[in-house]
Amino acid sequence: MKPLNRYVNALVVIAALGYFVDIYDLILFSIVRVPSLKSLGLTGSELFDSGIFLLNTQMAGMLVGGLLWGILGDKRGRVSVLFGSILMYSLANIANGFVQSVEMYALLRFVAGVGLAGELGAGITLVAETLPKETRGWGTMIIGGVGISGAILAGVIAEHFDWRTCYFIGGGLGLLLLLLRAGAYESGMFKATTEKSVARGQFFQLFASKERFLRYLCCILIGMPTWYVIGILVTFSPELGAALGVPGTIVAGRSVMMAYAGLVVGDIISGLLSQYLRSRKTVIGAFLGATVVGVAGYFLFPYHSVAQFYWACFGLGISVGYWALFVTVAAEQFGTNLRATVATTAPNFIRASLIPLIILFGYLKIWMGPIHSAMVVGAISIGIAAVALAPMKDTFDTDLDYIEGE
Repeated sequence: MKPLNRYVNALVVIAALGYFVDIYDLILFSIVRVPSLKSLGLTGSELFDSGIFLLNTQMAGMLVGGLLWGILGDKRGRVSVLFGSILMYSLANIANGFVQSVEMYALLRFVAGVGLAGELGAGITLVAETLPKETRGWGTMIIGGVGISGAILAGVIAEHFDWRTCYFIGGGLGLLLLLLRAGAYESGMFKATTEKSVARGQFFQLFASKERFLRYLCCILIGMPTWYVIGILVTFSPELGAALGVPGTIVAGRSVMMAYAGLVVGDIISGLLSQYLRSRKTVIGAFLGATVVGVAGYFLFPYHSVAQFYWACFGLGISVGYWALFVTVAAEQFGTNLRATVATTAPNFIRASLIPLIILFGYLKIWMGPIHSAMVVGAISIGIAAVALAPMKDTFDTDLDYIEGE
């Protein structure tokens, strides 16, 4: 048993460190958006418009990558995704440090997005299938808590280094971690499916029945508020903060760092509560309620300093700190032959949902201004998540060793 325990512990650490580097690279653009675009010669409204374009490009890459890596994870194995995805986004981020135009920036953010899409779903699927059902929540909590803190490192690095160097550091960390994964072993549940005549990684099988499709759709939609908060309220905090009348200059990197510090706290709290209450659904519902409070506070608090605004971002981060729990639920909802596909595509579809949310935000901003448009988009995203959560079954005690469709 001791060798097995050592293997399981090492697996959790490897997955957690992979997600740490993934989040560093994923969120880095939000932090260096303004200085990087300024260095490319953009000014004024171009910083906002090109920022939206590049963020949407990265999210489009993650949508493509979610499909690619999810299907590959069920066809070829979870470990193959852990190797392939980190290699792709590490090389793309190193190349990102050499860009000289917005067009090349966009291309490399797309490629990086494709690579970044595979890390979390594959890691959580592998850990969930390896740990006993009573303790797998602890493993995914560690992955989320350690991984999300990668955004804090990105914020610290960005304050001390040029934006190009920040990309080089992220790519270098990924390549170093790739070496540590040399001894990773495949999930026993996945290996068992390879010995049977089982169709694996069939994405369109998710649409083969109304019940399965609705189950999949609900897995996706419950995560929508997280990327509304990060992708709009935090990423565009300089613009929104100015509209709210916050005195002083808001640095996007610090807003992101504070929000992700809150996410780390929230992820730990949500993980602990789900283990204590033996329920995923109850905890996600409570966090959706907390998100309503956090968003309301963000818009209605009478700010007297920039520091108060940063603390509001921290509170927002706590309120949406059920991200790892959300991916765990997605993994637990489906059988081994579709698990990696769901666990990898679900978070990336939610990340990609930021594209229509930003488009809606930009459209409404013309008619309502930035504050009211952001409020409307928030109400829509939180409302959709609450409706999606209602019919979902709780999966805390679910035995994952089964084939979807049998």
